[in-house]
Amino acid sequence: MISGLRLYLSRHASSFWRYIAEQSLYLVFGWVPTVIGIGLRGVVYRVILNIDGWAAIENKVRLLFADNIRLGHGVYLDQNVYLHACQQGIEIGENTIIMHGAILHVYNFRDLPNSRIKIGRDSLVGEYTVIRGQGGVEIGDRVYTSPFSQIIAVNHVYDDPGLPFIEQGITAEGIVIEDDVWLASGAIITDGVRIGKGAVVAAGAVVTEDVPAHTVVGGIPARPIREIDQGQQIETEKIIYHLKVGRK
Repeated sequence: MISGLRLYLSRHASSFWRYIAEQSLYLVFGWVPTVIGIGLRGVVYRVILNIDGWAAIENKVRLLFADNIRLGHGVYLDQNVYLHACQQGIEIGENTIIMHGAILHVYNFRDLPNSRIKIGRDSLVGEYTVIRGQGGVEIGDRVYTSPFSQIIAVNHVYDDPGLPFIEQGITAEGIVIEDDVWLASGAIITDGVRIGKGAVVAAGAVVTEDVPAHTVVGGIPARPIREIDQGQQIETEKIIYHLKVGRK
């Protein structure tokens, strides 16, 4: 029982006393709704989190290894967001939004050298997106993931039919997503992939190879559909809406 308790604590916080401090603050302040709760957490959570400027944290947000989480100014964490940072941490850049139910999970209990999640500024992680950072995930500026996207920087080895796959280890090469990329709903990015600047991944696509910059890919496995050419004009009868100045 004691060993099981130690294992549980080691997977939730950097130390026993950090666990007590973090869970105590969540118990007292984590449930408080509305802007009152956001204001309280914006002040009190600085005791356990690294916050640059001001960040808005809704109620029911779950944070583990909070001392390894850094939030830039203007970050917004929606309800039911789950951040599990482990040792190397999670860093979220300025004005980035993490939407309802998203899971960012470094989950490094094998002493993997590059495990972390880093997201740039002005990005958006869509509802119920899952990011697993065992091999390291680096996401640039102005990257949008749509609902139910998956970015999974880990893979199981299963080449030996005589062994259960859980005994064969894992690979963790890492994923890089450059600036101005859009992942449409349900897109899956597998380990070892780099997605170039300005690329678009179509809904439901499974990306298993690098994606060149300014390229649209789709399918299972994903293949190039077309290049995005600066001089190219796409005729459409659809109404196009643009951001208003000063608003995201």
